[in-house]
Amino acid sequence: MKYEELIVLSIYHALMNKGVDKITKEEINKNLEVPPKQEMGDYAFPCFLLAKELKKSPFQIAQELRLKIHHEYIEHVEAVGPYLNFFFSKQKTGEEIVLEALHLKEKYGSLAIGNSENITIDLSSPNIAKPFSMGHLRSTVIGNALANIMEKCGFTPIKINHIGDWGTQFGKLITAYKLWGSEEKVKADPIKELLALYVRFHEEAKLTTELEDKGRFWFKRLEDGDQEALSLWRWFRDESLKEFERIYELLGMEFHSYNGEAFYNNKMDAVVEQLEKKKLLTESEGAMVVSLEEYESPPCLIKKSDGATLYATRDLAAAFYRKSEYDFAKALYVVGGEQSLHFKQVFQVLKKMGYEWSKDMHHIPFGMMLKDGKKMSTRKGKVVLLEEVLQKAIKLATHNIEERNLNLAKKDEVAKMVGVGSVIFHDLKNYRLNDVEFSLEAMLTFEGETGPYVQYTYARGCSILRKGPTKAMPSSSYKAFEDDKAWAVLSLLMKFEIVIGQAYEQFDPSKIAKYIIDLAQAFNKYYGSVRILEQDEQQPARLQLVEAVTIVLKEGLRLLGINAPEQM
Repeated sequence: MKYEELIVLSIYHALMNKGVDKITKEEINKNLEVPPKQEMGDYAFPCFLLAKELKKSPFQIAQELRLKIHHEYIEHVEAVGPYLNFFFSKQKTGEEIVLEALHLKEKYGSLAIGNSENITIDLSSPNIAKPFSMGHLRSTVIGNALANIMEKCGFTPIKINHIGDWGTQFGKLITAYKLWGSEEKVKADPIKELLALYVRFHEEAKLTTELEDKGRFWFKRLEDGDQEALSLWRWFRDESLKEFERIYELLGMEFHSYNGEAFYNNKMDAVVEQLEKKKLLTESEGAMVVSLEEYESPPCLIKKSDGATLYATRDLAAAFYRKSEYDFAKALYVVGGEQSLHFKQVFQVLKKMGYEWSKDMHHIPFGMMLKDGKKMSTRKGKVVLLEEVLQKAIKLATHNIEERNLNLAKKDEVAKMVGVGSVIFHDLKNYRLNDVEFSLEAMLTFEGETGPYVQYTYARGCSILRKGPTKAMPSSSYKAFEDDKAWAVLSLLMKFEIVIGQAYEQFDPSKIAKYIIDLAQAFNKYYGSVRILEQDEQQPARLQLVEAVTIVLKEGLRLLGINAPEQM
């Protein structure tokens, strides 16, 4: 039985003994709190909820219920004003927490929610012929972490990299290449050269209005299947994908599908036909739209006046394809907050079409990556390249490691784990809707709320275990867990499953990032105050606690998409 559930049942049975049967376990669980300070208990329950039912003050109810709650794992219950504060038996509960972590290892904290059902996750989605910038990092790492969290909760995640490989920008790029491009230069450094051409197009277009017309002309030829246009488009796409693959390899990420925008070109007519058949299309200023007045949303554009389809048409086609191909239980779209209205309209159109599964589709918005407080822009050439950042981070990590441990084995491998991990953690420790200010220095410090700090704490735990006895024998006495600093660590280990549940429900990886920071800090306080390796009867229990911490820190980092080095 889980500890939160144990508290809920204790309160529920105490209420039943008092003849109160209208308060459900779900309501009790919903009102359960974790006190802000350890000395206030492990869990707290406010009795306001019961005042109306019992016709007594919450203060009086707390005093009466305190006397009715007894359980071998609950050491004592305090009534503090309107609150019931629960204190677990440190020895008994601590022993169970540690032994469970040691037995389950990386499965510790897993939730049986998903029943292996599929969850499609639309993430990363960089644009072809443009560099993979820091602006694309957020969708990539948030989406990847969510995939890991969904898997931890029993689902089968399907990561879809919906590549931006179609649209009017290709007409512009083909125009720029034909006017100023060099095959030799593009082959030598594809993304850099294609970006330079793209930026030059927009600069020149300010002076020459005909350029925009030429761009539209070449995109029309591309849509019509012109061989020259298609050949250039394929070349730009292939070269870009090679570049992207190198970056994903650095990040340690893989995808189940690279079906991008172009994949749905031949699937959109079926969507339009279906909308016509259901009599949902109406004309508006020459364009075809679906009215969403009943949802208080603006109409959703399906076809422009010139007959061209739009992003909504494409995303509707993608939704039908993914439902048919994967039969998803949920479909997540990890795309910036500026696209919120777009996805809201797409889901509303599906609902209006009569598809119940539209309720299982979720847009997961996030804030922007900022540089000096401003959004990064590819069009203006103001862009920070992700690969350059990762390489700088690895180089800085190498320098930091050499200062601390010159003789470290596999130094390059560890530097890569630390450098890449620092960039990922810097993003994921922030609540996803907040903007993130890019700062390489802040990412890589070994102190404070950073990836290297958590990794270093994990490596410290591994070092202690290496110095201890080869096999930590089960302790006959778990008095070691009576120590307040030990209990601060144990009470966090106890809540790992709860944090994973919150991260799943709120689509929020920062819950896990903040949790492992708290755990690392609590463990370092414990390490600083307790002689873990001292040879006495409590040593095995202390070593078991250290091992449990390393298991959870490593798993927490893994869920975020970060490796944990055993030595640093």
